[in-house]
Amino acid sequence: MGMTIAEKIIARAAGADTVKAGEIHTVEVDQLLSNDGTTHLTIDMYNQKLKHPHIADVKKLVWVMDHNVPADSPKTAASQKKMRDFAREHGITFYEGQGVCHQIMMENHVCPGELIFGADSHTCAYGALGAFGTGVGCTDYLYAMVTGRSWVLVPETLRFRLTGRLPEGVSARDLILTVIGKIGANGANYKAMEFTGEGLKTLTMSDRISICNLCVEAGAKTALMEVDETAMEYLHAHGREPKACFQSDDDAVFAATYDIDLSTIVPIVAKPHFVDNICPAKEAAGIRIDEAFLGSCNNGRIEDLRVGAAVIRGKKVHPLVRFLVVPASQAVYRQALEEGILQTFMEAGAIVMNPNCSVCWGSCQGVIGEGETLISTGTRNFKGRAGHKDSFVYLASAATVTASAVKGEIATADML
Repeated sequence: MGMTIAEKIIARAAGADTVKAGEIHTVEVDQLLSNDGTTHLTIDMYNQKLKHPHIADVKKLVWVMDHNVPADSPKTAASQKKMRDFAREHGITFYEGQGVCHQIMMENHVCPGELIFGADSHTCAYGALGAFGTGVGCTDYLYAMVTGRSWVLVPETLRFRLTGRLPEGVSARDLILTVIGKIGANGANYKAMEFTGEGLKTLTMSDRISICNLCVEAGAKTALMEVDETAMEYLHAHGREPKACFQSDDDAVFAATYDIDLSTIVPIVAKPHFVDNICPAKEAAGIRIDEAFLGSCNNGRIEDLRVGAAVIRGKKVHPLVRFLVVPASQAVYRQALEEGILQTFMEAGAIVMNPNCSVCWGSCQGVIGEGETLISTGTRNFKGRAGHKDSFVYLASAATVTASAVKGEIATADML
């Protein structure tokens, strides 16, 4: 019996010839990501709970300060200092102020074929480069950090065969929101979501990252894509080579297969308070907003900023709206600066911020108050995600978010 991409990566990490869904295997972890959301908890356990604390292989660790940057309170500053000092003491690869962890990992670290644990749920983004990325809690992270190993229950795989091409003005984010709406927020619980087909070849690396990144919102253990010329060009442009490039075998077993014609996708909005509560963006048109956010690990890349800049060029942010534009990394920020994109946003009245998680995380920059409404390219819209528990978050694409910022209410770009 053949294996899926997910099974092949786990087999490689386990040193096994074959694995199948439902089995539990001990695996060697290739990389371990952590950020300032929880790293201080891992450090406390390392220092206080272990009899013989040590790090199995410090070269596997990547730590990123991105959630509350710069620090918003003395408490945050203390936890970040703990992280910063520990990383320096142990020689851990450490980034501060350079962007969102998943963007940094894609730019600098992820390689096809790897098994990567991240102390952040959106680690599944790495499937855009054919890597098995999955989120873990502090205890599992600590165990892998100390031993270099962990265990994995081999997931079943849902396969999504893509055909056609996205229409003009429709984004990969609209596609993945459509998929989540189709299968539901629990539709992929502890499963791998694999994307393949001729339609995949029409998608850029930015598109692919956006798709894989949001798969956890359907409950997925991981998301994966075949490594093709587009992925290899991206990898080589960033100076890396693959560990292994896998494709699912013809006789691999899938829990379900979905056929999706990209030409049928339309701009989508996910309404409060669930990511699968979707509707065509035009059905949500006219809902007044207080704030708009363009950024995050899902939609803060240069391609997203270019889309937003094209929509807002020559226009102004609505006087009753705060529009936050947050590049996903320093590299993206510099490129947007060189292309004049940031100037376009600022001339329109947007607030351009340093690379970080910002209001997607909802704990410092740009939080919204009671009764306020945000439209966002962030990853989640559950109750209280972006501030007050009685606020409202709508999720949409870069084009829809920017158009809404201009109009002062939910709108698509062709409505301006």
